[in-house]
Amino acid sequence: MTKTELAKQMREASYLTGEFKLRSGNISNFYWDKYRFESDPALLTTIAAEMAKLLPSDCDGLAGLELGGIPLATALSLQTGIPCFYVRKEAKTYGTCNLIEGGVKADSRLVVIEDVITTAGQVCTSIEQIRAEGYIVEDVVAVIDRQAGGEAKIKELGCSFASVFTLAELEAVSERETCYK
Repeated sequence: MTKTELAKQMREASYLTGEFKLRSGNISNFYWDKYRFESDPALLTTIAAEMAKLLPSDCDGLAGLELGGIPLATALSLQTGIPCFYVRKEAKTYGTCNLIEGGVKADSRLVVIEDVITTAGQVCTSIEQIRAEGYIVEDVVAVIDRQAGGEAKIKELGCSFASVFTLAELEAVSERETCYK
């Protein structure tokens, strides 16, 4: 499947219009419901294959952020053989009391895996938390960059950022489809 075909399928599965409050507090008239593309096995597999192309050549693990980054990190791990770990928004208060689940070793170099980046508020918080636990984070890979300042904030933390699609790319595919109808 080409990236254009993938974009069309993602749009059909998960692009919603209306009024949506984003995590940033901003209101948007469209929403990418990541759970709709993450819950479709064929789409998830294809998205993971595209994300694999964006990974740095040297990492010890994939850090899937709660909740949307977890299925992506798992699918990516199955495709690449790179171990995946699950990062909570806050450490549990029971059991192991871990922030990062999955037995990650100290000083590991982790790539943060996320679904949709808008302003990157939670991603930046998670990067700081992961680093405070003693791990190295220098890269973030996402499915969609809404191009709302998130990339700049991630780079301010000294990380590279790559996404399968930018909002502009997804909109261009939509506009081309409209022109051909």
